[in-house]
Amino acid sequence: MLFNSLHFIVFFLVVTPLYFILPHKFRWILLLIASCYFYMTFIPIYILILIFTIIVDYFAGILIEKSEGRERKLYLIVSLVANIGVLAFFKYFNFLNENLTLAMSGIGLRNAIPYLSIVLPVGLSFHTFQAMSYTIEVYRGNQAAERHFGIYSLYVMFYPQLVAGPIERPQNLLHQFYEKHPITYENFSIGFKMILWGFFQKLVVADRLSIFVSAVYQNPGAYSSSMLLVAILFFAFQIYADFAGYSNIALGTARIMGFKLMTNFNTPFFSTSVTEYWRRWHISLNTWFSDYLFTPLMIANRDWGKAAVVFALMITFGLSGLWHGAGWTYIVYGLLHGVAVTYEFLTKKFRKKLSKAIPAVIYNNVSMLLVFTYVCLTWIFFRAQSWGDALLVFKGLFAFKGSFFVFDNNLGVIIYSLVAIAILLAHDLSVHLNHGKSYFLYHKSAAVRMATYCFILVTIVLIGVFDGGQFIYFKF
Repeated sequence: MLFNSLHFIVFFLVVTPLYFILPHKFRWILLLIASCYFYMTFIPIYILILIFTIIVDYFAGILIEKSEGRERKLYLIVSLVANIGVLAFFKYFNFLNENLTLAMSGIGLRNAIPYLSIVLPVGLSFHTFQAMSYTIEVYRGNQAAERHFGIYSLYVMFYPQLVAGPIERPQNLLHQFYEKHPITYENFSIGFKMILWGFFQKLVVADRLSIFVSAVYQNPGAYSSSMLLVAILFFAFQIYADFAGYSNIALGTARIMGFKLMTNFNTPFFSTSVTEYWRRWHISLNTWFSDYLFTPLMIANRDWGKAAVVFALMITFGLSGLWHGAGWTYIVYGLLHGVAVTYEFLTKKFRKKLSKAIPAVIYNNVSMLLVFTYVCLTWIFFRAQSWGDALLVFKGLFAFKGSFFVFDNNLGVIIYSLVAIAILLAHDLSVHLNHGKSYFLYHKSAAVRMATYCFILVTIVLIGVFDGGQFIYFKF
């Protein structure tokens, strides 16, 4: 079920009132049933995958808490192997098999393992990582094992963030299912604003930009350098608006019911370093990798000094790229960010001195421009359908072919897209300068807020794209 569909609107308008009508002790049942239905609207049989991992992790958590020493670690390993095994089979089997075939053919051998027609379960990477965070936190002693099977199932399957995050930790979410959430004006107001802005990001920005971006990336060799440049810039805003839009709708639907999910995006395009960018972009994934991979790797190799940090960074970002997709282009995307963060780590003292020698307004704005440019170039590997297409984009971009600013029949699409981007940036700038809250959506004057709501709604109606386009991160 897509958030940007009539199906979801009806679903939301039925589930939310029922949630508040039901006595508190029955609400978890409603949410679990609703979440199961929500997930089964994609490929119903795949709910069995969720049930399998839920059962394994539920009992693993209890056994970990009761055990000590090697036995305790064994139960954690069983849980992790079950989760990673499911993820590896459905998401990476064919990728690994293809690379095995290439490696064996290089030495004259034939790979007898067949290619499988596997449809990736929607949101598999997200709920797998959320499930693993539970058993890891129980193992570390930061979270008590959950005895209520239904509540634990709901922790994994909570429909607002089931298929594309944010990837929650048990410490933040589990206890909220036990708390009674009365309907309040504050929760409804904040939730409504998040949902409204999320729909704007998705329908007006992401899906509008997708029209141009998809056309160019389907045949990058046929477009001029200027068209490729516009497509590269547009994709950066498309994927941001698409994913942040989903996150805002998820946070908003949960907040109306009284649940507080973690913020997943915080104006990433105002970052003055790639390191800062990753503190603002897909925050739940970044902190997951930081807590469960980067930090343990760094501690395990702390005797290496700075080399331990560099090693941990490159492994973490390489696997982060692989998390996004089963392809070498995704791995390169991750490694390029690892290289940038490593460079910033190794040149921290030099850059600090440089920032003091240059006026702050110049240094910060030039830094933001450089970071945005670098991020846009790395997105080429993320968006291109193959190595060949990625190279065609780079080749065409720097070949300066075709007349500049000649857009044929795309001028109207580009103008609408630029208007959408301008509104998006104006909102994000107000958030960036106003301590995390939109100046327009949270203005003290009711007249300003109402005018903002009306403006967003009218803009959605006038230039929104209502084709039911799937969210990009659903495929991860």
